[in-house]
Amino acid sequence: MSIYIKPPNTATTERLQLLAALHDRVSRWVSHDLLALGARVSMAGVFFLSGRTKVEGWLTVSESAVSLFEDEYKLPLLAPDLAAHLAAYAEHALPMLLVLGLGTRLSAVALLGMTLVIQLFVYPAAWPTHLSWATLLLYLAGRGGGRWSADHVLSACLPLRRA
Repeated sequence: MSIYIKPPNTATTERLQLLAALHDRVSRWVSHDLLALGARVSMAGVFFLSGRTKVEGWLTVSESAVSLFEDEYKLPLLAPDLAAHLAAYAEHALPMLLVLGLGTRLSAVALLGMTLVIQLFVYPAAWPTHLSWATLLLYLAGRGGGRWSADHVLSACLPLRRA
């Protein structure tokens, strides 16, 4: 006994192929852009909140932040006062750029450098946390901020585009 299955007509096949192509395009677009947006916002939150603990008011570096760099962090090659100021300013400016998606790759690389310094010199036992930060920052450095970023808008407006 044989079972006969009627083949679909060409109109149905074309519709299915069109739907499959549309699904692939939308899923690739949305998944990267959502992941990039989530990574940008989450990493910005981590570093911005850390920066807020180092200042009084808007951007006056607190004495407690300087004493943390003197007593606990003890970074090589940088004076504690300079390190506290650099960290406070970077932890405010870079997260703002990340949220906007402006200079995403550069901001991600700079925050990745800060993560590496924190891992090596400040809290070496916190490697699981730093590994998750590094993963998101590496994604942003490699893939960029996605279509929902100022980088994408500016690249569309520039007359010279990559070949």
